[in-house]
Amino acid sequence: MNIDSIVNGIVIDHITPGNGMKLYDLLGLDKLDCSVAIIKNVHSGKQGKKDIIKIEDLDVDLDIIGYVDPGVTINIIKDGKLVEKRDIDMPETLTNVIFCKNPRCITSVEQEIRHIFKLADREHKVYRCLYCETKAE
Repeated sequence: MNIDSIVNGIVIDHITPGNGMKLYDLLGLDKLDCSVAIIKNVHSGKQGKKDIIKIEDLDVDLDIIGYVDPGVTINIIKDGKLVEKRDIDMPETLTNVIFCKNPRCITSVEQEIRHIFKLADREHKVYRCLYCETKAE
């Protein structure tokens, strides 16, 4: 299989196998008018297998990536060259990435309120709604 390199954009690397499509959906990559390549179950010396996403000419929300799969690597490509490499960790706060499922939460009643979740337990990857403390699913 041959996937062309990108000239300007990002490469999301070391994605846990199976999380590539979840990232694709949460980042809204299906709605974009740019080149996107998803490579699933690629051989990896470190992980055994991994997913990779290549996105041409686009910045992405790193919080979403850290929420779905902390530990991925972001490679920023400019003029065909790697200019920056970032390791992504879990964000302390998520805003409008996930939505509170509690029907009594103020976010269910007031449409203008942002859905904010705070990291409650890093070890177990638990986020809780800022307003009602409901655990994110």
